[in-house]
Parts: sequence; C-alpha cells; structure tokens
Amino acid sequence: MASAHGRILHIDDDQALAILVGRVLGRRGYDVENIASSEAGLERLARGEIFDAIVLDHFLPTGTGLDFLTATRALPGRPPIVYVTGANDVAVAVASLKAGASDYVIKTVGEEFFELLATAVDQAIETARLQRERDRAEQEVREARDRAEILLHEVNHRVANSLSLVAALVTMQAKAVDDPAARSALEETHSRISAIAGVHRCLYTSDDVRSVEISDYLTSLLRDLEMTLMKEGHTATARLQAERVEVGTDKAVSLGMIVTELVTNAFKYAYPNNQGGEIRVSLQKIDADRMKLTVQDDGVGWNGLGPIQGTGIGTRIINALAKNLGSAVTYASGGPGCEATLEFTL
Repeated sequence: MASAHGRILHIDDDQALAILVGRVLGRRGYDVENIASSEAGLERLARGEIFDAIVLDHFLPTGTGLDFLTATRALPGRPPIVYVTGANDVAVAVASLKAGASDYVIKTVGEEFFELLATAVDQAIETARLQRERDRAEQEVREARDRAEILLHEVNHRVANSLSLVAALVTMQAKAVDDPAARSALEETHSRISAIAGVHRCLYTSDDVRSVEISDYLTSLLRDLEMTLMKEGHTATARLQAERVEVGTDKAVSLGMIVTELVTNAFKYAYPNNQGGEIRVSLQKIDADRMKLTVQDDGVGWNGLGPIQGTGIGTRIINALAKNLGSAVTYASGGPGCEATLEFTL
C-alpha cells in the first residue's frame, strides 16, 4: 500500500546503495521499490503501474539511464525522474535534463548525497503536481472558452434568423402599402436589416466569432441586393472584387451597411428608366492595416454635391457609419458615372 507521500521506483543495480536510498526516502514517508534494470522499469510502466517519481541511476546492467529516458519520454503520464550520476559525469547530468529528467543529483560517498536526493525527489513531485494543476486549469479554461464560442455561434444563429424574420415582415408590409414612397422606404429598410443579418450568418459559420471574412460576406450581400432590386425592375448588375481579409464584427456591420446604401443608390439613380449597367464594388488593401472600398458605376454621374435624390436618409446613414470607421466617403469629380471611396483601418 502506497504511503501518503508517494510511491517511488528506484532503478539501480547497486543493492547496497538501494537499501540506503530506501531507508532515507522511507523516513520521509515514501514507499520505495527497487529494481535493477531499465528493462524491468519499462515493463512496470508498460503494465500501467503508477509511481509518483522515479530515481534513475546512470550506469545500468544493459545501457544507461539515458536510454530509459529516451524510451519513456513520450509516455503519457510519465512520472518525474531524478537522475543519479557520478561526480565526474556533469556532462551526463546535463544530457539527462535534455532527455527529459526533472532533476539530477551527483552521487557522493557522504550523507549529503542522500539529503540532496530526498530533496530532489520532494521538489520533483511537487513540481509535477503543480504542472498537473496548471494543465487542468488550462484545460478548464479551454473548455469554458469552447462552450462560450458554441453559445456565441448559437446566439448569432438566432439573431440572424430573427433579423431575417423581421426583414420578411417588412417586405410583407411593403407589398401591402399603396404609397410608392412608403413602399420604397420599407424596401430600403428590408435591405438594411438583411445587411446586418448577413454579418450574423457569417459569424454563425465562422471559426472566430470576433471577425468576418469580408469577401464571403460582401459576395452574399451583393447577391441578395441584386436579387431584391431586380425584383423591383432594376436591370443593373453588381460585380465584386475583394481580398480575403478578416474584419472585426462591428466594422463589418458598418461596411456592409455602407455598401448596401451605395449599391442601392447606384441601382436606383445611376441608371434611370431601368437602363442596364454595371456597378463595381472593390475592397483592396492599401497596406498591412488599411483598406480601401470603392463603389463605381457608369451611369448619369454624381460627385457628392448638389441635390440628393430620395429622402436623404441613406446619405446620413453612410456618413454616420463612415464616421464609426474613423473615415469619410469621398466622391470623384470630373469623370463619367459615380465613384465613391472610403479608406479605413482594420
């Protein structure tokens, strides 16, 4: 039966020394078992026997203790090993540490050897205990983080579904309204809600709920916008060129809303009377931490000045969200069509 202090396996073929080591460690409350060869030690560990520490001599009947260290290094749950070597074998002691020993003790003829050995065993067992507690705590943190991520994925899934339901209700309300201006306002509201829902859909399928892969998000966003606006009779098409970059969730929401407003405006006002045309959306890196968004069309043209078509709510939304990104939307002048640009920091 193991003592309260622990069970020690002593591997050494010097039986006289083994008796003395057993007595010294026994007085400290350890249950010490001595075997003469590394092969016997490997066999005991292979059977699944549990020891709190191993005292391992360098010179053994077949090979050295370094061979034992090498053979057991990858063994799950291997106990800490205190290596014992001769006074002239400091290099061997260092090699034992590199091979996985917890500590080493230089063998001498005096009583201090036994005291140092006992202290080394105490420290090795305590260090192993602290390491196990740290590993267990880290595992608990990982499990808690994994549970939190699962919950966040579920929250994003539910939010996306709820927002999709709200968008569907807005669409139903728009179909029941006779006033063209009210219907148009409700349809724009539908697009804005869908843009936010799209972020949560991306977060639900993402490995990291803190960010959104912006290329995939904008691809889905433009596809939905194009389908919605074509149902309203608009015939322009949207084309995206975007780098695959992870963007923080809040910035992705702002960016998606800005793209929604700019692209919707282009569909409605760049090509009047349902003329066909192309709307190009580009999102490219300027440098390591800055990106540039560009929305272009070849329509009637607008440089950001003069009267605003529609209610002006979209323009106010664009300006407010651009401010959230620490930037502002600028419009090119002098060229055909409209070109809106926004630079922001990741």
